[in-house]
Amino acid sequence: MVIGIVMGIAFAACSPSVKVPEPEVAEQSRSIETPSSELFAIDSLMWRQPDSALAQLQRFVASPAADSLDVFNGHYCQLLISELLYKNDWGQSNRGELLRAVAYFDSLSFTLNDIPHARRRHCGPSFRECGTQSPNRNDNIVFLTARGHYINGVGFYEQGDVVNACAEYLKTLEVMEAHFEEKELVEHKARFFAYTYNRLGDLFSEQFMMESAITCYENALVYCKIYPTSSTGVSNTLYRIGKQYDKNNEIENASLYYGQAIENMTATDNMVYRDIVASKALCDYKTGAAAEVSLDIIKRVLSKADADNERLNRYLTIGGIYYSEGIFDSALIYLEPVFKNREVGLQDQAANYLYIVYDKQGNKELSDSLLHYVTSRKKLVGENKALVSKLEDMFKIHSNQKQKRQAEAEREESVKRVKRIIIPSAGMVLFVVVFVLILRNKKLLKKQQDKADRVLWEAEHAHEKELRQWQTEADKTLEETKKRYEEELRQLKAETEQKLEEVERKHQQWMAEAKERHEEELMMQKDRSEKEIERTKKRHVKELEAERLAYEMEQDALRLNLKERESQVIALEKTLNLQQKAAKQRRMAFLKEPICQHILNDARNQHITTRDVAHELGIALKDKDFEQLGEAVEKHYEGFNHELLSQCPSLKSGLLSLCHLHLLGLNESEIAALKNLSYSAIKKQNESLQEKLGVEENVAKYVMRMAERLCGTQNGTQGGTQTKRTIDDDLDTWIERQIKDNPKITTEELAEKSHKGVRTIKRHISKMEHIHYVGSGYSGYWEIIE
Repeated sequence: MVIGIVMGIAFAACSPSVKVPEPEVAEQSRSIETPSSELFAIDSLMWRQPDSALAQLQRFVASPAADSLDVFNGHYCQLLISELLYKNDWGQSNRGELLRAVAYFDSLSFTLNDIPHARRRHCGPSFRECGTQSPNRNDNIVFLTARGHYINGVGFYEQGDVVNACAEYLKTLEVMEAHFEEKELVEHKARFFAYTYNRLGDLFSEQFMMESAITCYENALVYCKIYPTSSTGVSNTLYRIGKQYDKNNEIENASLYYGQAIENMTATDNMVYRDIVASKALCDYKTGAAAEVSLDIIKRVLSKADADNERLNRYLTIGGIYYSEGIFDSALIYLEPVFKNREVGLQDQAANYLYIVYDKQGNKELSDSLLHYVTSRKKLVGENKALVSKLEDMFKIHSNQKQKRQAEAEREESVKRVKRIIIPSAGMVLFVVVFVLILRNKKLLKKQQDKADRVLWEAEHAHEKELRQWQTEADKTLEETKKRYEEELRQLKAETEQKLEEVERKHQQWMAEAKERHEEELMMQKDRSEKEIERTKKRHVKELEAERLAYEMEQDALRLNLKERESQVIALEKTLNLQQKAAKQRRMAFLKEPICQHILNDARNQHITTRDVAHELGIALKDKDFEQLGEAVEKHYEGFNHELLSQCPSLKSGLLSLCHLHLLGLNESEIAALKNLSYSAIKKQNESLQEKLGVEENVAKYVMRMAERLCGTQNGTQGGTQTKRTIDDDLDTWIERQIKDNPKITTEELAEKSHKGVRTIKRHISKMEHIHYVGSGYSGYWEIIE
């Protein structure tokens, strides 16, 4: 919430003080301001410590300097906000401002393309270390433009717009490749290229475009080796390449890349290493290793998992091996939690295994439901073909354009090389001609001149022939590549459609056979039923009459019970109103105590922060103050200490005094200063106290709620006890009714419906001895013993 508020201020503070119309941007680009020193320092820090950079940006936007930003720095600030939100795992909340910043930097880059490039000279990394029209300054503007398109692609991806996200990532590469030579892509530019190719690879991987994803990851690996994105960047990229080969069922290539990823790892206490080891063990199993060996490795990795998603991935791998070995009971133990968690990618794989397992075990109900799920997911994949085709076309167009640019660059370089050879040669020939002209007659000069012209003509003719040959070969290569990609696309589409038709045909065949069996069973049952209908008709009439009378009696009892409940609710509301009024009066009296007034005045007059300590502020409380505060608490909240000690007899005086201070409504920073302790020490005491008391809410809220409850108890103990018993009884009845309606309901769903905690629901169920859970996991259910 704090970051959201600060970012809201940032949007206003960092917005340009002068609104620049789009057509005028190009004209103003020749005199734009350089970045402010504060924003440039934040930008530099972001590449090393994004969290610290975000905190520094928050301080900047709250300062007066943020109110006077020019147009350039206003858009620069918005770009930094978007990047820091992304790097700190926050959603992009300044979408409109970012789009304006991207358009602004695009206009600057477009204008700079019209300015002739001067000779490059060495400049420092800062804008202001070079002149206004220096090429280095232009490089930085182009780099900002590329960053804008990259973070805009992130925004599209967060909105689920995969096509536009892909277009923005490709635009990022196009901007960088059109301006920078390969030798210039070092340090942050190399890391930025690695980020962009990794994002593209992840996007293609999600759409099962394995070949395109491998191409992107291989490019990312090249730049990651130049300037690593992190300590595990190279290994992580190698692992991603291996995953694509794994998806493509090229196990040997996948295993090779997994092995290289492990060799490049410098630390083994992270999730990347555990993912690689688990994937390598699965590949080894697929290539003939013993199942026990691979399972042992994966289970050791599972024991170190520290996140639910990682644990589910391990479950899926182990369940898949048990499935392949035909050990279906063990496979169910691991696969059912994965399917129940509803992670789409993992759930689809688990569903494919579970459908076959249930079918082999004869569990027709579950196998039918999973068959329906698998079929619907495959239809979604089929419907996604148009999106995949569009992404492949976009990537192929970009690759072809890149190859064309490279070919043109090579041709230009070859022309330069030829010129470097021809011009000196022509100079030497000219020198010889002049020298001979001086020594010999005009006729010999004429012959030498003709010879020189012939040599020059032949060289030019040979060069033109070579250029035409290179152009023909390049065009032929591009045409062959295009035809191969189109043929592969047609084959892939045909295979996909054939598989979908086969699945649909089998499903329709199964449905027809099931329908025939069902109709035969119905006919047999109909013959038997017609004979019994007549015999049971009279009995049913009598039973229905008896049930009607019983139903009317039950309705009368329910109406009477409803009236009683309504009277109880009215009484409860009156009791609660009295309790709230009494609690408010008692709290006002408590806060007016001299010791309370003294503590509150000392704390609130200091404007204490998390870094302030008592010996600097001079407000630390003495033992006498704590004793007086404790007496005031017992005076107005009789039994407060007894209530806490009854829940935790080992509670020490220091933690009791902490609860007394929470009763005053002080925050943790103020309490730390009053107790002459650090902010982190008070945080740890609060966590320890929360654990000892066994409560889920924070200590301050719990203490306030307990004080209010004591007020209610002191003003009407008997009424409060009766009300609580009624609520507990109602909750037990409500739980039993929900279980009767849905025997497969979970404790989490009961807690969500009743607005209670999961622990509360479990505690009530444990006291209801006639309710038991039969079975385990996904296939279990509740049973009520009458």
